[in-house]
Amino acid sequence: MAEDEQPASDDVRVLDPRSLRGLAHPLRMRLLGALREYGPATASQLAERLGESSGATSYHLRQLATHGFVEDDPERGKGRERWWKAVHRGHRMGSDRFLADPDPAVRGAASAVLHEVATLHTEQLSTWLGTLHGWSEDWRGAWDMSDFHLRLTPELAREMRDKVHELIESYREKAVDPDTEGSAPYRVHLHAFPRDEE
Repeated sequence: MAEDEQPASDDVRVLDPRSLRGLAHPLRMRLLGALREYGPATASQLAERLGESSGATSYHLRQLATHGFVEDDPERGKGRERWWKAVHRGHRMGSDRFLADPDPAVRGAASAVLHEVATLHTEQLSTWLGTLHGWSEDWRGAWDMSDFHLRLTPELAREMRDKVHELIESYREKAVDPDTEGSAPYRVHLHAFPRDEE
C-alpha cells in the first residue's frame, strides 16, 4: 500500500496542498516539532528554545494555528500568556503526489518541507554523535547508523518500507512512561531511496 493510501490514525494528519503550503517554512516546522517533542509552550519559551525572537515565533504559531497544526492550550496560561500545543502527534505528506502536482507552488512547498526534514535529521544525528560519550554504556550499545545496498523493484521497495513502518509502529505499544528509570526519547530516522547506476 502506498504512503498516500495508508489510513491515518486520529493523531496523524494527512496533508493536503493548502496545509502543506502552510507548513512549508523552516521555523514553522521547528516550532511544530518542539511542541510535539516537548509539549505545550508559550511563544517566548519556544523563542528561547529555538534561538528566535518571540515576535517571529508568535507570528508563525498563528500561521500554524490557521492551518490546524497547533491550538491554544486552555489548561495553561494566565492573563495574556498564551500557551500553544500541537494538535496531532505527527503528519504524513505523501511526497510523491505533491512533487508531481501541476501547481508549482505545491511542488515548491513539498520540496521545502522535504529539505527541511533532511536538515533536521542531519542536525539530530550530528548532535547525537557529538554527545554520545556522555550517555551510558547501555545507550551507547543501543544506537545504530547503518547503510544497506539492495537491488529492488518499486513494488519491493514499498513493501519493505511499509514493513519497517509497521515494525516501528508496533513499538509504540511498548513505549514506557517518561519517569521510567533509564528511559530516554528515542529517535528513528529512515532514509530509503533509489540511486543511479553510475
